[in-house]
Amino acid sequence: MVPARTRADDRLTPDARRIVAVQAFRAYVYGLGSVVIGISLQHEHLSGFQVGLVLMGLLAGAALVSVLLARYGDRIGRRRAYRSLLVIMGAAGTVFAVTSWTPALVLAALTGTVSTDVVESGPFTSLEQAMLPHATENDPAPLFGIYNTVATISGSFGALTAAAASSRHWLFAYPIAAVAGLIVASRLSRKLEGGTELDEEPRPPLHRSRGIVLRLSGLFAIDSFGGGFVVQTFIAYWFARKFHSSHQAIAAVFFAIGFLQAFSFQAAIRIARRIGLLNTMVFSHLPSNVLLAAVAFAPNFPTAVALLLGRFALSQMDVPTRQAYVVAVVDPSERTAAAAYTNTARYVTRPFAPLVGGAGLGVWLGLPFVIAGALKIVYDIGLYGLFRRVKI
Repeated sequence: MVPARTRADDRLTPDARRIVAVQAFRAYVYGLGSVVIGISLQHEHLSGFQVGLVLMGLLAGAALVSVLLARYGDRIGRRRAYRSLLVIMGAAGTVFAVTSWTPALVLAALTGTVSTDVVESGPFTSLEQAMLPHATENDPAPLFGIYNTVATISGSFGALTAAAASSRHWLFAYPIAAVAGLIVASRLSRKLEGGTELDEEPRPPLHRSRGIVLRLSGLFAIDSFGGGFVVQTFIAYWFARKFHSSHQAIAAVFFAIGFLQAFSFQAAIRIARRIGLLNTMVFSHLPSNVLLAAVAFAPNFPTAVALLLGRFALSQMDVPTRQAYVVAVVDPSERTAAAAYTNTARYVTRPFAPLVGGAGLGVWLGLPFVIAGALKIVYDIGLYGLFRRVKI
């Protein structure tokens, strides 16, 4: 029998439930959009350069807004910044729903609130990553696991909904999700602003942990640059172009991927309790990147799907453990800056990958998968080499 106190400790606080709920609303439309936007880019017969430009805008926007959050997030207030992002998300999603004009899509993408992925979705993630440790009195690592699990399940249902999507007008789900998120976010407590450590004598956003954050940021930049070659919107585009896959088939694949990710998040937390956060990050991520590179050589749709499913079953164990690791190795007053700067490092390199990948499509359609796998393997080796002796 589990003691009553332990069961109570495992319950989510009201603030934790609200953050997870907002994440679920957002992940649903990001899952829907990852399919609908990718298929729309294919159906509009945009050039490889135009596709790369839109994807670059999506990723560049996440970087730009995350930089602003790193500098001013705590000064503005985490809750106020959070609500502002939801308003912007509704407006940007509406643009994607009403037009296929490339300049308008790029401008909307640069807001950083239209994501190509359901997990680690731009500046929202930086704020949530900083707030979550203040939403629990216990070890935040399990909460990060729940947070990412809910996101992937919700995003999976969003992707599955895309099977019925007949036009980009389905992206009007963005403003609907934004309104729902605003209603929930309006009830977040002041506790999430950071506590007494932010009321003490003002210090730079990063002080004690500057060196650690810089090293992590450099490594995350390499990992994210590799990931920028194979964002979900590109994968949808790749399936449609290489195998002429229907949007129903692609939606089903993303639905399955989401549930594998959800399983891996929960497995990651349990494994981390035994072997540590860093070991879990590296030893699950490394083999997944071999599978990622192998996707390029898949001779048919079923083989490509099998390799992708294997890859996502392993690769996402890195997500909740990495988020928990970042907030664990810095002081509480540095959490917003550490989360925002390390996430910014991830976002700032990603925009260049779609442009390189878009240009490489004329050489070989599978080239982005090979480049992504190789870069991510470099990241895994570097992370373990630099941080295996760091204690948390």
